[in-house]
Amino acid sequence: RLQQIIWNLLSNAVKFTPNHGRVDIRQEQVGDQAQITVSDTGKGISPDFLPHIFEAFRQEDASTTRKYGGLGLGLAIVRTLVEAHEGTISAESGGAQGATFTVRLPLLDTEQEREQPECLPEQDPQLTGIRVLIIEDDPDHRELLAVVLAKYGAHAVCVSSASEALDCLQTFRLDVLVSDIGMPEMDGYTFIERVRSLPPDKGGQIPAIALSGYARKEDIQRALSCGYQQHVNKPVRIEQLVEAIKAQTNTDAPLPE
Repeated sequence: RLQQIIWNLLSNAVKFTPNHGRVDIRQEQVGDQAQITVSDTGKGISPDFLPHIFEAFRQEDASTTRKYGGLGLGLAIVRTLVEAHEGTISAESGGAQGATFTVRLPLLDTEQEREQPECLPEQDPQLTGIRVLIIEDDPDHRELLAVVLAKYGAHAVCVSSASEALDCLQTFRLDVLVSDIGMPEMDGYTFIERVRSLPPDKGGQIPAIALSGYARKEDIQRALSCGYQQHVNKPVRIEQLVEAIKAQTNTDAPLPE
């Protein structure tokens, strides 16, 4: 995961830095923290957008003709991973003079580690032990869901297509599935109908949650009539998805702050 943090930051810096520009990465110790800085000489970040830079599905240029692709999830994944390691991340930009991202992660206190009691207090269960099958054809969105659900204690099995998901149902013991609706080859409606035709011991009765950007009343009703128990709109609000998973797996644990 730490490698993923660095890779996403470097990829982002390279994407927005023109040919013959420069990307630097530095690491140093600041107090009891490790500080990693990735800076570039690219196009920079506008002051209006800077407060939203780590939000999922947010892009500075959201037009259909934008130069840079992607869903705006790379930096959201970075923030989630950094916070999961009890660290912080910040961004600075001097406009067209480039951008700087700074990650701070706590260093291991070996003396404190030795002094910890053998029996640590149990943390409140969240989705601990819940096995979630995620079906999503976009790799960034799939990765974001997996990372965030893991933070809540769930174990995510991720696939990119409905056909892969049908194979997983034959192979793994799973508690709930979360499926995108708009997928190539086999959409989410056809997929859940195939699932419901399976015998119970092959996953035919697994609780299912639909993810879709189509949020009209008739779209939601279609998802439910095809075999999903719940419908969650895209862009996904993680708290809403976690609540839906809890409802389908009878998990009564509170959400973390």
